[in-house]
Amino acid sequence: MGSAENVELVRRGYEAFNAGDMATLSEIFAEDAVWHVAGSGVLSGTKQGRDAILAYFGELGARTQGNFQAKVQDIVGGEGHTVAIQQTVAEGNGKTLDMGSVIAFVVRDGKVTEGREYFEDTAKSDDFWT
Repeated sequence: MGSAENVELVRRGYEAFNAGDMATLSEIFAEDAVWHVAGSGVLSGTKQGRDAILAYFGELGARTQGNFQAKVQDIVGGEGHTVAIQQTVAEGNGKTLDMGSVIAFVVRDGKVTEGREYFEDTAKSDDFWT
C-alpha cells in the first residue's frame, strides 16, 4: 500500500471509532497490533494485540458515557508511518477534556500494526482519566 491508501485506512478507522463501529475497527487492526498510550495514568501503557486495543477503545467510551470523540484535523501519510492530528474531546466524572493529540500509525499489508498516542498535555490527560 502507498501513502494515499494508508491515509484512507486511518481515516476509515477514525470514522469507525467515532461511530463505535468495533467490527470495522477489528478489520483495520492486525491481530498482533500494538498500541502505546503516553503518560502514567490509569489508561497509559502498551496494549498488546487487537483485542486489547479494542478493549482500550471501549474503555474510553465507557469512562465518558459514550461522548469521547477524536476529531481529525489532518492525516499525513507516508510509506512507513501515517500521522493523524486530532482534537480529543470528552466529558466524564465532572471533568472536560479538550486538547490536541497526535497518533503515529504504522500500516503494513493494509492493516494498522502499531499506534502511538501523544497528548498536548500528558499530565492533564492523565488527570482526566483518574
